[in-house]
Amino acid sequence: MLDRTLHNIPHLAALSAIACIVMVASTACAPASGTQSAPTVPVGAAQGASPAQSARPASAATTGAAAGSVPTAPPIPAQPSKITVAYSEVFMGILPVWMAQDGGFFAKHGLDVDLQYIASANAIAAVLAGQVQITSGGGSEAVSANSTGADLVAVATTIPTYPYVLEVAPSIKTVDDLRGKKIGVSAHGSSSDIATRVVLQRLGLDPDKDVNIVAVGSSQNRTAAMLSGAIDGGLDQPPGSLAEEAQGLHQLVDVAKLNLPTPNNTMIMQRSFLNANRDLVQRYVDAITEAVAAAHKDRATSVSVLQKYLQIDDPTALNAAYDFYLEVGAVQPYPSVEQFNDAVNQLATDNPGVRNVDITKMIDRSYVDSAVQRGLDK
Repeated sequence: MLDRTLHNIPHLAALSAIACIVMVASTACAPASGTQSAPTVPVGAAQGASPAQSARPASAATTGAAAGSVPTAPPIPAQPSKITVAYSEVFMGILPVWMAQDGGFFAKHGLDVDLQYIASANAIAAVLAGQVQITSGGGSEAVSANSTGADLVAVATTIPTYPYVLEVAPSIKTVDDLRGKKIGVSAHGSSSDIATRVVLQRLGLDPDKDVNIVAVGSSQNRTAAMLSGAIDGGLDQPPGSLAEEAQGLHQLVDVAKLNLPTPNNTMIMQRSFLNANRDLVQRYVDAITEAVAAAHKDRATSVSVLQKYLQIDDPTALNAAYDFYLEVGAVQPYPSVEQFNDAVNQLATDNPGVRNVDITKMIDRSYVDSAVQRGLDK
């Protein structure tokens, strides 16, 4: 792993949750702070589509797919469609969304996107309230919402495996040393919470009895809490993990190496919005798919975008964040049922109703499928 120390990293950005390969190495990790929500620009979303209609693939975008032909791209409107999109963490996993905005892919596909940062589970609340139309964040919060009557749909996942390392205080040398320690997560039921619990269980610990799980509000707060010593460990990734290691924390588990499926950065919306705006949603997924391809090919632009949104200038930290993105980021941003398994299993402990959520109906792969068939992933 990285053992370079970093100094003077101005604003560390948040990174999301997950866990698993035990290492007894030395390095560290921690989040900064910050949450805020923002207003949105409504789109002519509506109700009115039947369950059968909502299960159909995107109309124009999938024309001819059944016959084996290449789907037709949705028409680009003369006037860009205004939508508000949230992202729930500030970490390298949001790179495709930032790249779509700053790289012009949203504009190319006829979208005028008001991009807002709304921390952690608050982003799902904003979608349900109609303040934003699409959020890019953890799928676990969407499962929880659907278990209580919401009807949210996931159409793409750009970070399909846990993008974390478990950073711990210098005094923690072994797994057994974690007992009784404070481990930070963003919020109960969040992606970082699910990931932390999965990792601890793989290490042979009971998350509810052997450690004290502390909700700190966001990934930035988690980094800051580790750096200040307010918590003894937590999940992070570059650049936050590098700053933590520079301060004496070290990596106990490289969760990313385990390649465990999760809907860590997933595009989620209300089904009523999707049903009323199928072509718009296809254009959104087209833009994300092209941005994913660009992010994997264009280091210079990707690092520049990360510099802007992570608000750091250190080239070592930025390149480390980009390299970590290449390790965990999807090449084709398909959502899948298996990505949600950990979320369902962990959330069911406190909320048995999540087992009634039909994940096969909650995800719609047709939009990514259309984009891929038209070669937008190249």
